[in-house]
Amino acid sequence: MPGTDTGATETLTALLGCPPHLLDLSLDQLRTLAVVHATGTAQRAARALGREQSSVQKQLDHLNKTATRLVGEALVVKQGRGKDFLFTTTGEELVALARSTLSTWNNSLHQSRRRLGSTVTFGTTEFTVQFLGAIWPTLRHDFEARGIHLTIEHVRTRDLWRTLDSKKVDIVCGSLAAPPNEAPTHDYDFLEWHRERVALLTNLTTRELPDTPITATQLPTLPLLTPTAGLLADFLTRWYGPDYHSTLTVIATIDSLNYGLNLLTTHLLHGCLLTTDRVADAALNGHLPGQGLRKLTLATDYHPHLEIVTGIFTRKHERTHYTPDHPLNLLWNAFAEASPAKRP
Repeated sequence: MPGTDTGATETLTALLGCPPHLLDLSLDQLRTLAVVHATGTAQRAARALGREQSSVQKQLDHLNKTATRLVGEALVVKQGRGKDFLFTTTGEELVALARSTLSTWNNSLHQSRRRLGSTVTFGTTEFTVQFLGAIWPTLRHDFEARGIHLTIEHVRTRDLWRTLDSKKVDIVCGSLAAPPNEAPTHDYDFLEWHRERVALLTNLTTRELPDTPITATQLPTLPLLTPTAGLLADFLTRWYGPDYHSTLTVIATIDSLNYGLNLLTTHLLHGCLLTTDRVADAALNGHLPGQGLRKLTLATDYHPHLEIVTGIFTRKHERTHYTPDHPLNLLWNAFAEASPAKRP
C-alpha cells in the first residue's frame, strides 16, 4: 500500500538520520547517568556499580561532551568537593529517558523469556522455600534437559504482592490471613498448601504467665515484641486496628523473626512474640533460636477469627496463556499434585 510504503520510507530516513554522536551512547552509559542521579556523586555511584570512580567520571565526561555537541548543554555540573552533582534541565530529561528506556528493555526481555519458557523465577520466603524442595526432584531432569533456568529469589512476606505485581517473579509461595474454612481474598491464582494458627512464644515464667490460652483482652496487657510489617502485623491490625501499637504493650518492634527470638532467648527482653504454629514448634525443637521458650496458644475469642493460609500464587490467568509444558504450568501442576491440601 502506498501509505504503508511512505511510512516505512519515513521511518528508515529517520533511523538513518540519527546523529553519529547520539549513536555513540550506550545503555551502560545511560545506566551510569541514572545511578549518579540517584546517588548524587561519582564516588557513591561507583560503589553502587562496583566500579572505580575514575571509570564513572570518564563516562560522565563523555556524556557531557556528547550532550554539548548535540544540544549545546552539558548534563551534569560539579558543585565542589563532596557536594552532589547539579543536573541541568537536559540532564534531568535524559535521566528520565534513561530510566524509561532501561525499564522498557528489562520488561521486554522478561516478557520474552516468560513467553518462551527459557527462564522462570520462583519467589519464596525464608519459611516456605522447603515447598519448592518438595517438588523440585520431579522437575529437575526435565528442566535441565530442556535448558530451562529456574531462578529462586528470596522475598519477604510484606513484599510478596509487590514483587509478583511488578513481574520480578513468576510464581511465589507465601502466606496471608484468612477466615477458617474460607478461601483467602485476593486477585491471584491460588493453590492452597496448608493452614495453621497463630501462636505465642514467651520467656516469661508460668507464674508470670500461666500455660492457658491467651484471650483477646489479655494479649494487650502482655509485654510484646511486635513486627514492623508483614503477615503478623496484618493479624494485629485486623484485631486491634491500624494503630495497634497504642493498644498493645509494645516493648520492642522487630524487623526479623530471628532477631526477636534471640532477644527472648538471651533474656535481653522479657515478654512474648507472636508467631506461627510451625515457627513456634521449630523454635522449641531446636531448628530455630528458642531455648527456654514456651509456646502458648491463642483463645478463640479474637475477632475476626483468622488462620494463616500458605500457598502458591501466580498472576491471575497468566498460566492460561502458556502451553501445558510451559515451566510455569509444570511448576503449578507439581505443586497441585504435592499439596497436602489437595485443593486445585
